[in-house]
Amino acid sequence: MKALSMDDVDLQYKRVVIRCDLNVPLKNGVIKGDKRIRAVIPTIRKALDKNCAVIVLSHLGRPTEGVFEEEFSLAPVAERLGELLGKEVRFHAYDPELKVEAKNGEVVLLENVRFLTGEKKNNPELGAKFASLGDIYVMDAFGAAHRAHASTESAVRQAKIAVAGPLMLAEMEAANKILQEPKRPLYAIVGGSKVSTKVTVLENLLGFVDGLIVAGGIANTFLLAEGYAVGKSLVEEDFVEEAKRLIKLAKDKNVDLPLAKDVVVAKDLSTAQDLRTCPITDIKADEAIFDMGEETCKEFAKVLEKAHTVVWNGPLGVFEQSPFDKGTRLIGDILAKSKAYTLVCGGDSVTAVEQFGIQDKMGYLSTGGGAFLEVLEGKILPSVAALADRA
Repeated sequence: MKALSMDDVDLQYKRVVIRCDLNVPLKNGVIKGDKRIRAVIPTIRKALDKNCAVIVLSHLGRPTEGVFEEEFSLAPVAERLGELLGKEVRFHAYDPELKVEAKNGEVVLLENVRFLTGEKKNNPELGAKFASLGDIYVMDAFGAAHRAHASTESAVRQAKIAVAGPLMLAEMEAANKILQEPKRPLYAIVGGSKVSTKVTVLENLLGFVDGLIVAGGIANTFLLAEGYAVGKSLVEEDFVEEAKRLIKLAKDKNVDLPLAKDVVVAKDLSTAQDLRTCPITDIKADEAIFDMGEETCKEFAKVLEKAHTVVWNGPLGVFEQSPFDKGTRLIGDILAKSKAYTLVCGGDSVTAVEQFGIQDKMGYLSTGGGAFLEVLEGKILPSVAALADRA
């Protein structure tokens, strides 16, 4: 997908509006993780290097439109952004009129755009207000690129000049390596709790991958579809027939779809009571699956050794809690040592990779969980389409 970049336009002394994704975890006004703030620093500095007046937009959480709610205020983000930039970031409080002044060399962060009526409904008048704030509109919030909102789509279409920021371009390039020109064999690992949320993703992946590994609660439903008793495991019985259809689709398209041979089960997650590893034919009625077994992980490792490209979305077990993190950890280690290009997308997958300290050994860590899922579903994101049209 084509888009203009910040390097394609004259930034010198311009007023630049940057739509970022600063939707960080906040509790009682304290930032619990600043990864997304750190990610936008190079974009803002790129504008500052050209002595631009920089106006930053972002959303945070899901507040009620038209109402200021303190818990969703970006004020703490402005402070942290200033610390990371090494200069003051002026915070522009809730202002429905969007009357904003900014001087060259200054950074101004506006209050949460989702406080404004019309943001989520992609109101063109609000989009025009955002667009008119500057000479150049930089869309760099890939995590919100799948939302056709006033600040992510309408403003892009109405701005004097609209370009993709470095993060957007990096995400689009990573997607291209998976969808357009992957080095084969191409394998996908899809975890998560529910088949229902990933049906379209799984079906689309089966159209172009060479192999697909399903994990987590999704794998439980596939096991049930193959006739195995899964005890008290998390499953979606309403989607067993859908799982059967996907298994048949994989066979028809000659896509490798290995399922677990052994699993880690327990009667209770919180205490790991009576933890044991057993074959999938030996799960008791009062037990639930919480991780992949060692033999399964070894088999998955052999499968992934063939891969030249891997896209990983979703952990293999309850990685947040030891000892149910072994499957996810083992697969992470395998991919870290592999020569394959590995794209990690989805919040839990990225968190797991960072928790295990192997993020620097992955090909790319996507900043947009929901957005990248829609890319894997074969959808064209509203922001990407708008940027392409403007290019």
